[in-house]
Amino acid sequence: MRMRVIVACLLLVTSGCGSGEAPVTVKPTQSAGPDVLPIKLKALTTDQCYLTPGTESPKGCQKYVTELSGAAGGIRKRRPDLSSHADTLDRPISAFRTANCQDQAAPGGPCGQALADMSAALTSVKSLVGG
Repeated sequence: MRMRVIVACLLLVTSGCGSGEAPVTVKPTQSAGPDVLPIKLKALTTDQCYLTPGTESPKGCQKYVTELSGAAGGIRKRRPDLSSHADTLDRPISAFRTANCQDQAAPGGPCGQALADMSAALTSVKSLVGG
């Protein structure tokens, strides 16, 4: 009798193992929440590198340029209809990086122009996105 109980318990315990079914994975869904793109663009327009691009040290604007590059990617993702404006934003960012402006301490020159072009492009795209 004892042996039957042990065998029955073993059968119950092992019956769930190796059933051949793949474990179910649940992927979290993104909430529809508010669009953060207008908020991000508005925040970028308060940066000194946006407000006074000709007088700022390009070296000090590296974080701003990185954030702006991320915003361009966000525009493409959230507003594909504005991807050409994201391209317009990316051009001066690329020029800034190609000229190694992140290493330039003195304002002005090609790096100052790249910052000014970023500022103009951000103004344009912000007006289209709203916020």
